[in-house]
Amino acid sequence: MPELHVELAARRYPIHIESGLLRRRIAALAQAPERMLIVTDDNVGPLYADALKQAIGRPDCPVWRMPAGEAEKTLARFGELLEHMAERGLTRDARVLALGGGVIGDLAGFAAACYMRGIAFVQIPTTLLAMVDSSVGGKTAVDLPAGKNLVGAFHQPQAVYIDPDVLATLPEREFRAGLAEVLKYGAIADARFFGWLEDNAEALLARDAAELEGAILLSCRHKADIVARDETEQGDRALLNFGHTFGHALEVLLDYGTLLHGEAVAIGMQLAADFSVELGHADIGDSQRLRALLNRFGLPTALPTGLGADAVVAKMRLDKKAAAGRLRLILWRGVGKAFIAGDVDAGALTAFLAAQSAGN
Repeated sequence: MPELHVELAARRYPIHIESGLLRRRIAALAQAPERMLIVTDDNVGPLYADALKQAIGRPDCPVWRMPAGEAEKTLARFGELLEHMAERGLTRDARVLALGGGVIGDLAGFAAACYMRGIAFVQIPTTLLAMVDSSVGGKTAVDLPAGKNLVGAFHQPQAVYIDPDVLATLPEREFRAGLAEVLKYGAIADARFFGWLEDNAEALLARDAAELEGAILLSCRHKADIVARDETEQGDRALLNFGHTFGHALEVLLDYGTLLHGEAVAIGMQLAADFSVELGHADIGDSQRLRALLNRFGLPTALPTGLGADAVVAKMRLDKKAAAGRLRLILWRGVGKAFIAGDVDAGALTAFLAAQSAGN
């Protein structure tokens, strides 16, 4: 079973990647004395909550379910979960099991971070996007109407358990959206991996087990290495946000109802690459190469119609990656060469987005 560790200053925790993991006993959890609460949603719960109960040897483990979707990742749902934890009598030695995609991992992790000033939680991601990105690294949060993930905390999980077999039930659109986060690792730091993705795009889209497990493993290794160097995003970890400042702005402006997160990130990465060309940082050939791979994965690359450039830039200013009122973007010098642009000219960005909008 492939196993990685996220190495932090104070401790380390494992990332287990194993096909069929939820069909077997998870010894580390089955032997734990703590009380547990499974947190999931209405899509994932009926599919995998019972399997998880069996895997941890706790058929009576309580389950808290919420409606699925990014629009549910709110302070209201966060409050409901905290109330449920208190009503259940969870004490400080309890453990939360986050079973689902990024929304569940973010919300359950944030609740665990805040309940009794912090209790343990475990990530059990069920979407490709969560497997390769949000389940690793300890970022937890909920959204506000003003912006995405504006209220949260860094709270590292005790462990991450990834079973690629659960991707068989993932809808095609969500699976393709997850490939955007896989592609991101090649785009920001690993040109060789980017080339591998180009060579194996069809196998990944066909959900070939071996190729998919390899892509998940390498993506998690990249994420673990970066988090180990910069746990709270003071430096290199910001590179993981390639495409996200654009993407988050689009999600908020569209009320989380039009684009999946991975689709918004795909558009954001293409915008970041094209803007890098505009500023003279990168060659157009790399931008075209990115667009071609995103298109092969069936992901969008164009700015959605009807969004004004000023509105997009205004939301980007509220992004957590902005600093002291300045726009900070992750741009690139080509495939595998992302960098932090710390003081982006808002006028140039607005003009760029206006031109992109006019070209749609």
